Amino acid sequence: MGVAAPVSCVLALGVGGVRGCGGAGGGAGSGAPIAMERGCAGVLMNTAIAKAHDPVRMARAMKLAVESGREAFLAGRMPRKLYSASPSSPAAGLIG
Repeated sequence: MGVAAPVSCVLALGVGGVRGCGGAGGGAGSGAPIAMERGCAGVLMNTAIAKAHDPVRMARAMKLAVESGREAFLAGRMPRKLYSASPSSPAAGLIG
């Protein structure tokens, strides 16, 4: 189930020191960056590629998805806020 079951993904992070995820889930590239952003070292994705209409293109998409997720993890996300949203841009100079 991969990222569709985030608890199992997190549990996989602690098993034997291996930081992997048992599949990106969903058969699309959208699950791979989520797994990588959570700290997984890699994502298994055989079925998504093997059963795609264009396996070569899907493999390329998965590669880019994994790379983007890893870069996001290494960059570090901004701190989460426990309150409602507030603008990060200045309001001065806005039209209207």
